[in-house]
Amino acid sequence: MGAREPMDGYDEFATMHEVAAELGLPPGDVLPVTRRLVRTGEGRRVSYLAWGDGRPEIVFLHGGGQNAHTWDLVAAGLGRPALAVDLPGHGHSDWRDDRDYWPWRNAEAVREVLAAAAPSPVAVVGMSLGGLTAIRLASRWPELVRCLVVVDVTPNVHLRTRAMSVRQRGTTALIGGPPAFESLEQMVEAAVRASPNRPAAAVRRGVRHNARRLPDGRWAWRYDRIGRPEDGPMDFTPLWDDVAALRRPAMLVRGGLSAFTAMEDEREFIRRLPSVRVEIVPDAGHSVQSDQPKALTRLIEHFLRTPTIG
Repeated sequence: MGAREPMDGYDEFATMHEVAAELGLPPGDVLPVTRRLVRTGEGRRVSYLAWGDGRPEIVFLHGGGQNAHTWDLVAAGLGRPALAVDLPGHGHSDWRDDRDYWPWRNAEAVREVLAAAAPSPVAVVGMSLGGLTAIRLASRWPELVRCLVVVDVTPNVHLRTRAMSVRQRGTTALIGGPPAFESLEQMVEAAVRASPNRPAAAVRRGVRHNARRLPDGRWAWRYDRIGRPEDGPMDFTPLWDDVAALRRPAMLVRGGLSAFTAMEDEREFIRRLPSVRVEIVPDAGHSVQSDQPKALTRLIEHFLRTPTIG
């Protein structure tokens, strides 16, 4: 099943000057960005954004209900050749009939992207669902990964979300909201209410990247629903074994305002992987890359310069 495309001639790169302005950069200092795709062995398309023309040094994996553009500010700030992947069922990547967009299957798809588009080992930066996918990828195919950055997620995340309020869930709560909206403005208003730590203009830009217009004129999110109701809740705790199996430098970044990770989860991560570096970003919720992109950029840049194990 293919990705659902917008019907209004949307230019996804038309607002890159806004990204540069938010970072205080001249537009010419931002690497050129193009959209490309890889067709997997299953015949499905996985789409990605390619930053710069050199060999990719970083691969970014977004969270559930997001897309590759969530990394625009961080990718532009780092200024390194990079790939930002639309995970299966998200952005411009194809959807699956079985809605299996969990880390295990996602990692297989990302492996094929790296094999085709990233010929040298790369730093993998993953947030939420993308972070769990990155853990699986680095554990299963370590030869593709030079180092790993996991943003505000651990294999205990499903235990955290069960007890969270709608406010604590932030924009992730939108995943379970209305399947369609009468206008794009309604989508923007819903996202702004769920994003108190971000400029409204940035939220609007993100919504536009993540919206598609339906044939009847209404608007819907640019992602498929994750999982089928009959499959029941997902248990991510088996991924703790993947954490313990990591043999690459790793950094766990927590949002200081986020309820998606807790001190107990951090301690378990350290117990499983004593070499992990842990950082907390103040004034950031779950989507650290959107709430505090400059702070996350600095942490990633420093980690790339000094990745160590133990």
